[in-house]
Amino acid sequence: MLEDLNIKDFAIIDSVQLEFTNGFNVLTGETGAGKSILIGALSFLLGGKADVSQIRTGAQEARVSGIMFISEKQTEALMWLKERNIELENNRILLKRTMKDTGKTTAWVQDTPVTKNELVDFTSFLVDIHGQHEHQSLMKVSEHRKFLDAYAGITSQVESFTQLYNQLVEKRKILAEMNTSDEERNQKIELLKFAIDEIESAELKPQEEEELSAEEARLTQYEKLYDEIEQLSELFTSENGSLSLLKRSRPILEKVSSIDTSLSTLSSRLETAYYEIEDIAEEIKSYKNTLVFDPARLEQVQERLALIYKLKKKYIVPIGNTGNTIENLLSYKDNAQAQLDSLSSFEGNRSALTAEINDIAKNVSVMAKSISEKRHGAANEMAEKIQSVLANLGMKGTLFDAGLSVKAQTGGVQRCGPYGVDNVEFMLSANPGSPLRPLAKIASGGELSRVMLAFKTILADTDITPTLIFDEIDTGIGGEVAVSIGEHIKKLSTKHQILCISHLANIAVCADTHIKIEKSVNAQKTSISVRVITEQARIVEIARMLAGDSASAASLEHARVLLSQYGG
Repeated sequence: MLEDLNIKDFAIIDSVQLEFTNGFNVLTGETGAGKSILIGALSFLLGGKADVSQIRTGAQEARVSGIMFISEKQTEALMWLKERNIELENNRILLKRTMKDTGKTTAWVQDTPVTKNELVDFTSFLVDIHGQHEHQSLMKVSEHRKFLDAYAGITSQVESFTQLYNQLVEKRKILAEMNTSDEERNQKIELLKFAIDEIESAELKPQEEEELSAEEARLTQYEKLYDEIEQLSELFTSENGSLSLLKRSRPILEKVSSIDTSLSTLSSRLETAYYEIEDIAEEIKSYKNTLVFDPARLEQVQERLALIYKLKKKYIVPIGNTGNTIENLLSYKDNAQAQLDSLSSFEGNRSALTAEINDIAKNVSVMAKSISEKRHGAANEMAEKIQSVLANLGMKGTLFDAGLSVKAQTGGVQRCGPYGVDNVEFMLSANPGSPLRPLAKIASGGELSRVMLAFKTILADTDITPTLIFDEIDTGIGGEVAVSIGEHIKKLSTKHQILCISHLANIAVCADTHIKIEKSVNAQKTSISVRVITEQARIVEIARMLAGDSASAASLEHARVLLSQYGG
């Protein structure tokens, strides 16, 4: 549910803060007052159209934010948040979206940045806007099946079917890959065997390459290494070397430490340094004695490194910035062995996979038939209810059809898709005598809104979208039809939060919360103000909507009567 909306520098809106309530919220105002701008700002917040022309003149950035209450029933929205480690705060979430005059837009859910597509994905669980704006589900033929499935009560069954169907598709792909020609399969087996044998015969060991490279460096630079080590050893052990100097220094520092005890710490440190240097000198001497130049060993090392390089170049490609390693080669061998085992037991694997595919295909066929039967059983009933509601919403004589048909056969086999064997495209005839035609192609914005209102009415018990927005649902109607629409929306608002822009008093009087939008011009600056009106202010606004005259006694009395009779 939308609780709070803040708009800053959007279109001609300077700054607006508005609180919505549960139930039926109506937005009214004179033509051109900015009602659609308010809905446009909300649509922008939900991931809709973003154009620099929407930034208020003189401003550098447009900002819209809103607080949504999310109940435990909104499982899809809660799962979306959980997958991204976004936490609710008192069951509420803050949405923010900005647009700079450079055209750049940014969006956040709580403090987490999200892309436009992610924003649209998330908010689609929470808000549905109907009218001449985005979020028009009925304009998308792909959504029609969902409405029929929801009415038939088979949404979860279809989701299970889709999972099973996807399994079938995946396993058929695997089987197709297995069903290569015997010649190709045998060639692949030979290549895998050769690769495995070549890598195994090398008897590679992890870290071997690093050790060989270090040994090669020592052998190729033997003379330089020996000369430097010998010079270093001389610096330690000669008559004037570091050991000799440290040895002569020790008794002197011991004597002065007995005179001034504050020097005793230095004496201890010098003694420690002497023994440490002595130990280093001994290890360097031992290392020098081990240095031997072996041309035969150098040749062995270089041959071994060349073999490793050849195998790496032949079987694997560099990984990241670390290059190839022996571990990569051994992993390649293991993968090749797994492929070889699979190909070697080809017939058994193929037979088992074929049997599995046949079993899944049978289950898919049975489930698809069951789903199709339930759709056909619900389609006519749903159409009759839609027509009945539409008749009360000013569309008497309108014909509606679910447009349910079975996919064509291919080669004598029934075609099937991830949602079954049926095609669904809603058909409408808004005028008596006119043929049924695709709803998405012929319906006006007002008609779409009323068709959606009809759907929301018959699906009120199953639809979990918490907030529904109807933009100018009363186009081209009046009188008793407006009263009927108002009553329908009022009834629907017991299941959903409703935001509705209306020009008709007969609809507005049914609202629980009445929001008035006004446009003013001061010092050649146009701005919009938005406020919740009650009591006398609401009576005056209803009177204006009734007769364009909010001052006459007759209009005011008529407004009081309507509010008394239908008021929220």
